[in-house]
Amino acid sequence: MSRSGDGNHLSFRFHVRCIGSPALTERVSMSIDRVFSVVLCGGSGSRLWPISRDAHPKQLLSLDGGDSLLQGTLTRIVQCPSLALAQTLVVCQEAYRFVIAHQLEAIGHQARIILEPVGRNTAPALSLAALQALEGGEDAVLVVMPSDHVLSAPDHLDLALQRAISLARGGAVVALGVPPSAPETGFGYIQRGSLIADRMTKEAWTIQRFCEKPLPELAQAFLDSGDYLWNSGVFVLRASVWLAALQRCRPDISSAVASAWVGRSEDMDFVRVSASAFARTPSESVDYAVMEHLAPAQGQAAAGLPAGAVVALDAGWSDVGSWSAVWDHLPKDARANAQQGDVLLIDSRDSLVVSQHRLVACCGIDGLVIVETPDAVLVMPREKAQQVKAVVEHLREHGRSEWQVHQKVHRPWGWFDSVDSGERFQVKRILVLPGAALSLQMHHHRAEHWIVVKGTAQVTCDDKTFLLTENESTYIPLGKSHRLENPGKVALEMIEVQSGGYLGEDDIVRFDDVYGRA
Repeated sequence: MSRSGDGNHLSFRFHVRCIGSPALTERVSMSIDRVFSVVLCGGSGSRLWPISRDAHPKQLLSLDGGDSLLQGTLTRIVQCPSLALAQTLVVCQEAYRFVIAHQLEAIGHQARIILEPVGRNTAPALSLAALQALEGGEDAVLVVMPSDHVLSAPDHLDLALQRAISLARGGAVVALGVPPSAPETGFGYIQRGSLIADRMTKEAWTIQRFCEKPLPELAQAFLDSGDYLWNSGVFVLRASVWLAALQRCRPDISSAVASAWVGRSEDMDFVRVSASAFARTPSESVDYAVMEHLAPAQGQAAAGLPAGAVVALDAGWSDVGSWSAVWDHLPKDARANAQQGDVLLIDSRDSLVVSQHRLVACCGIDGLVIVETPDAVLVMPREKAQQVKAVVEHLREHGRSEWQVHQKVHRPWGWFDSVDSGERFQVKRILVLPGAALSLQMHHHRAEHWIVVKGTAQVTCDDKTFLLTENESTYIPLGKSHRLENPGKVALEMIEVQSGGYLGEDDIVRFDDVYGRA
C-alpha cells in the first residue's frame, strides 16, 4: 500500500499479494470488473420470538405483511444500479434451502445457493462465496450483505456502493457504516480515521478501530464524538483479497473452508460442501476474523494485510434485531401504536401489537410489546425487548418445542399445520405445491386418513396409484408404503387425521425422496 496526502486527506493505491496461494495470486491480475452480490442468510433471529423460530428464522419472515426480509434484500439488489447486473450468491444453512429457493422463485430472482451443513457464522460463509466467485476465473468484487436488514431510504444505497466498489477494486476491504442517531448498545461501532481523498469516495475514511456492543456510557461518548458509525454488516471487497486476509489472520478457518470446498458437489440447484470438513471449521464473524486486524488503533494491524476503509451509508438502515426495532420500523397511529393482524386498541399508546391467529384486544396499555401466534403469546415492556433471548433459552433448556418450530411447519413440498391433537390422534392441514411430492414412506405406529379440500391428489398406497379430487378421501393403514403427490397446477389442500400409539415426526421410514432427505 502506498500513501500520499497532506495528513488530513489521504489517497490510497493498494497492492495485494494473496498469501500462500499461487492460484489466487495469479487471479489478482485478472479482470476485477465483475461484481457479485453475496447474501448471508444464516442466523436464528431469536430476538423476534415467537414469530421467528430456529426452523423458520427472521430472514424468512414478513414484518409488514408483504415480502420477507430476504425477498426485500434481493429486490433492493435488483433495483440498485451498481448491482443490477451482478450475479447473486446466497449462503444459507441446509435446513432452510427449500424455503429460500421457493422465496427466490416467488419474486423471480435467480441466485446460486451455497449450503452450509452447519452454522459457522459469517467469516466461513463469506469464504464459501469468495471461492464460488473465483470459480469463473475472475477476481470479482463481492458486495456482502445480511439478508434480514431493512432500508427506509434504499435509493441512497447505490451512491455508497459506488464509493465502496471503487475502493474495493483498488484492494481495500470496505465496511459500510451508518451515521448513528442514538447511543445504541446492541450494535457494533466503527471509529473512522482519516478522510480518503478520491473523487468517487467522498464520505469514506480509513478504519481506526472497532467496538462491539458498548456499554451505555461508552455508546453515548461515541455518539457525542461524531467519529463513530454503526457497523451495518455490509462489506465490499475482492474475493482474493478476503481469502488472502483470512489466510493470514485465521489460517485455521481458511484451511477448513478450503477443505470443505474441495469436497463440494452440486445437488439440484444447490452447491453442497463437505459436511465433515465444514463441521471442523471454527465459528467466527467477519469482524473478529479479519476486520479488527485492519484497525491500527487496536494494535492488531499486520504487515501484508489490505487496508480497511469505511463508507457512510445514510439510507435509513435498521437490523430490525428486536421488537423495539420493529416498532421503530412500522407505521404508527396517532398514539404511536404499531399493529398487525386482528388488533383492537383502546386508550393505548406507544405499543406494538401483532396478531397472527385471533383477535387481540388491548385497553389502557402503554409502551408494551404483545405478539400472538397460534401456539405462543409474548408480553413485555418495549424497553425490555432484548430479554426475549432469555425466554428462548429457557424454552430450549426445558425441552419445549416452541423455541424451534411453529405450529405451521414448512417442508420442501409445501407445509403442514397442526390443527388439533390429543391422546392417540392428531389433525393437520396440509398444502402441497403444484408438481410437488412427498417421499415414498411408511409409518410403524400410525395410520392416516386423507381428505382432499382443494385440488387433485395422486395417492400411492403399496402397489396401487389413484387420484382423489375435492371432497374425496382415503385411508392409509399402519405399515403400508405410501406417497402423496400434486399432479395439478393449483395447490393441493388436505386434512390429515393421524391415529396411533406414537405420532412424532420421526416415525417416518423413507424409501424414495426427490429432495434427497434420508
